[in-house]
Amino acid sequence: MLENSEVPAEASDRSKLAVLGSPITHSLSPTIHRAAYETLGFDWEYDAVELTGESLPAFLGALDRRWRGLSLTMPLKRDVVPLLDWADPLVELVGGANTVVVSEGHLRGYNTDVEGAMRSFLDAGLSNLDSVWILGAGATAASLLVASIRMGAQSIEIFARTPSKAEPLKKLGESLGATVTLRQWQEAATATTTPDVIITTVPGGAMDLRFAEAVRTTSVLFDVAYDPWPSDIATSWFEAGGTVISGHDLLINQAIAQVRIFAAGTSDVPLHHEADAIDAMRASIEQPEGHNHP
Repeated sequence: MLENSEVPAEASDRSKLAVLGSPITHSLSPTIHRAAYETLGFDWEYDAVELTGESLPAFLGALDRRWRGLSLTMPLKRDVVPLLDWADPLVELVGGANTVVVSEGHLRGYNTDVEGAMRSFLDAGLSNLDSVWILGAGATAASLLVASIRMGAQSIEIFARTPSKAEPLKKLGESLGATVTLRQWQEAATATTTPDVIITTVPGGAMDLRFAEAVRTTSVLFDVAYDPWPSDIATSWFEAGGTVISGHDLLINQAIAQVRIFAAGTSDVPLHHEADAIDAMRASIEQPEGHNHP
């Protein structure tokens, strides 16, 4: 495990971090990262910066030696890739990076969404998937596609408002050995089959589908959105007594992998007191009675 004292001394002045995206005001990343840093004894600061793809090159070019790393959310996960000096193979595979390490003027890109999703599946007791539906076709959908296949999924159905835009996802899934079918968005609500998991990667306010009770009681819902929470679709699953993996679960699991990378340059090295940090992250965004803040 990485002890707090094992953060390289020469990097001790690299204390600035931030999450970039647009819109960013709803982001819980500053809350959970600050909770983790306090628990781990890291003297780092973490802020939120409203930024679009057009402004990203200038922002990255102005980073100084005080910067340690960045988290990226919509719409920057794909925009940042051509700006990186080095990218982890997983970034190349999914076509998006949500984590950037700043070191000696170089930008190193990573993807922790895949690992975060896999940890979320395992936390929910899902160790082996077979059939998965994915709603949406953006950068997050690509990461959830790869995570699902790594968890064993062989049959993937992707529902998109413009299915042709999901063709890259179909090719990605097929390159990894899965059978991938593209469908029109509204077909998800009328389909008669029940997959192991239904993953929605669209913002909570953009979800307009309603599912039959038989689907909600049989299929696990993985809703990556968390603003507002619970979302309308998650509420419908709860009302049916169904199982839900929340956006908070993914947020925390991908973030602890980010903290590992920011501390050690790899997500493979567990942090000292990591379990305590995860507890602190979850407590920072959940009320004592267990209801999530909107």
